[in-house]
Amino acid sequence: MLNIMDGYSRECLCILAARHITAYNVMEVLSTLFITVGIPEYIRSDNGPEPTANVLRQRLDDLGFKTLFIEPGSPWENGYIESFNGKCRDELLNREILQP
Repeated sequence: MLNIMDGYSRECLCILAARHITAYNVMEVLSTLFITVGIPEYIRSDNGPEPTANVLRQRLDDLGFKTLFIEPGSPWENGYIESFNGKCRDELLNREILQP
């Protein structure tokens, strides 16, 4: 699951659920959000494989976006989304038996 949250309003803007999420999927979701919600001042993310993918970083740089990455092993630097992810897991995913 890819959860995208507005850091200011703490509103969840998007939840993308898929078996495999690529950097191209992330860019597609972000492009849709840029059109519907507006362009953010910066994008903060963890250091997972999708946000740090070269193709995504290059595209965001080309568009002039500032990117901030939290330090590995420091979830408190992005506490609101980490809290949301935990609640999402507890309230949605842990209630279902998911088949691989």
